Amino acid sequence: MRVVMKNKVVIITGGSAGIGAAAARLFAQRGTKLVLVGRRAEPLETLAAELSAQTQVLTIAADVGERSQWATIFEKSQTHFGRIDALINNAGLHRRGNVADNQCDDLVEMMDVNLTAPIALSRLVIPYLREAGGGAIVNVASLAGFTPIQGAATYAAGKAGLRAFSYSLADELRDEGIHVGLVCPGPVDTGFIMKEINDVEGIVFAQPMSSSEKVAEAVYQVANGEVMEAALPRVSALLATMGYLFPAIRRKLRPAMNRKGERNKQQYLAREAGK
Repeated sequence: MRVVMKNKVVIITGGSAGIGAAAARLFAQRGTKLVLVGRRAEPLETLAAELSAQTQVLTIAADVGERSQWATIFEKSQTHFGRIDALINNAGLHRRGNVADNQCDDLVEMMDVNLTAPIALSRLVIPYLREAGGGAIVNVASLAGFTPIQGAATYAAGKAGLRAFSYSLADELRDEGIHVGLVCPGPVDTGFIMKEINDVEGIVFAQPMSSSEKVAEAVYQVANGEVMEAALPRVSALLATMGYLFPAIRRKLRPAMNRKGERNKQQYLAREAGK
């Protein structure tokens, strides 16, 4: 099912930086009206000013981890534009480290942002999409949801849950003209990783990193109904799937992948230091 995005209204959570900002720029180039949601107003306004010559942009400073703010996002969007055609659940949170080294509140917060909020926001947007005659819901998950990841167990659990939710919801809404899909990138060269690079486990860098623009293109393809799921890079998606199916092999290869990743990490650190 194709969902043409030109002149439609799209809400993007986590819309001020990284994948969200790249997606906003791409959608704006292709004639989509935007609602950008993020925790801080200033970067949202800066991006909105950049895109104002291309399209109409509404900014909403809201934390999707706060349940009291969920309904307001849709109410403000509907009031401003008169319709909602798509929701991109992009906001994410990662508290790195083994489960035993994290505080319980931090683990719960991670699940609230990465899984609970996308589920609830998807539920809340459905009546608006029905009123608009159809639309799209795109969930930005991760290859971490394909396979167990030591040091990111809760993050992986949230993304795996989001992937399962997306496929189930897609079947529920299939006959209503509402396309549900997801994007599952590996590591992405954004502040989500690079600002915390010293705390990121080396094995993360054993696979190639995607650019935020590459992931944004995948988000657009899914929102436009061209594909149900986009996993990238493809080789990394295949390896993640193999690691899930054959855990003994995954554990055996882990030391070598850690060494490779640490070498790549040092190159990234040198790059960042040279900026």
